[in-house]
Amino acid sequence: MSETLSLTDTGGSLEASTDDKKEEEPSRIDWKGIVSPLGLIVGGFLLFFFLPVDSARFTHSIIESLALAKWYAKEHVLLCLVPAFFIAGGVAVFISQGAVMKYLGAGAPKVLSYGVASVSGSVLAVCSCTVLPLFAGIWKRGAGLGPAIAFLYSGPAINVLAIILTARILGPEIGLARAVGAVIFSIVIGLFMHLMFRKEEEAKVAAATYMPEPEVERPLWQTTLLFAVMVGLLISATWGKPAQTGGIWSAVFAVKWLLAGGFASILGILMVRWMRVKLYKLIIAVMAVLIPALIIPRQPLIAFSIGLVAFVGLLTTTRGETESWFMASWDFAKQIMPLLLAGVLVAGLLLGKPGSEGLIPSSWISGLVGGNSFWANCFASVVGAFMYFATLTEVPILQGLIGAGMGKGPALALLLAGPALSLPNMLVIRSVLGTRKTVAFVGLVVVMATISGLIFGHFF
Repeated sequence: MSETLSLTDTGGSLEASTDDKKEEEPSRIDWKGIVSPLGLIVGGFLLFFFLPVDSARFTHSIIESLALAKWYAKEHVLLCLVPAFFIAGGVAVFISQGAVMKYLGAGAPKVLSYGVASVSGSVLAVCSCTVLPLFAGIWKRGAGLGPAIAFLYSGPAINVLAIILTARILGPEIGLARAVGAVIFSIVIGLFMHLMFRKEEEAKVAAATYMPEPEVERPLWQTTLLFAVMVGLLISATWGKPAQTGGIWSAVFAVKWLLAGGFASILGILMVRWMRVKLYKLIIAVMAVLIPALIIPRQPLIAFSIGLVAFVGLLTTTRGETESWFMASWDFAKQIMPLLLAGVLVAGLLLGKPGSEGLIPSSWISGLVGGNSFWANCFASVVGAFMYFATLTEVPILQGLIGAGMGKGPALALLLAGPALSLPNMLVIRSVLGTRKTVAFVGLVVVMATISGLIFGHFF
């Protein structure tokens, strides 16, 4: 083997170098940058290679996943999520950080902060996904972890309509247990989260003591009225059809769109009076909604959708705080919507839409939640935590499972874990709080739901 020798002047000394030395130079291949994309490529290839497209259950589950996403987009996004995004944006713009810290901050009196969080959450008839923009709004404004978690749980769990429906269909004992358990859950889970992450909460309190007193744009009564109108619009637009005709619930459902239109009109007037929105713009928006509402009254969602577009037009064509309101709402939508839709697709694939099946047969679930064993209650809690329930849909689903042999203890466990959590909900909470806090919150809900189901099943 021949070897070439060369002499190099290195500041007064001669240094020999060979071709063999050049061969010892480090490789230019960045293996760290290759392994991760290669893993994704190989994983995607194996996934599609072994995709069971010939399986009837698999193809049916795909259809169910898409059907759930379609139903979610048609019935839930426009009526629930979009108004919730605007309420959350309003929280970020119109409610001062000082006010949030005073009533919901980590240093606020526990009775005040947890009482306000529970009550403010319970007035919203929303599901585990609709409450997320509102939760993210108060959290980013400086709310303490414990009160924010209490609000996050109480919004979908302490639902007056759902509790009444539960008592009427599943029995008064389950309805009462759900009401009491949900109230206790929201406070206890919030307190446990506060204790588990106390150091971070203490640091937040220390930072808040040096914050300057925020400037208040308008009196408190104006802000309160503004949010009361928006919450009224959200509740009236999402008011579901009761299972039985007659009574006050049916009466409200019959006029829900008149109520929604009334609240929307009041909101427009407040924007003209307090936010410098031009009156002629409001008149154009009202006419744009009123015409399709009168021409095609059987399709109220069309008029409602046009109203949302008109509302965005009012916000974006007026200078000042309305633009900030729109941008804050848009930030929440960008953060939350992709995760929610991905979670809905996965939940539909595994469990199907309400009243149908996905990859996991419902007979497996009903067979595993019979009786009142620890595993039956734990399984019901876990399934409830991952399954998506729209507002009030958990009651007829449980009615069918109880008829198939589900015990009352696991039924209560699912009621306490299901409405407050879902797979889409978890994905978004993780993006807001991080992995550790999300795992702690989900674990607390599952454990407490399991224990509650065991206790209730023992007595009933």
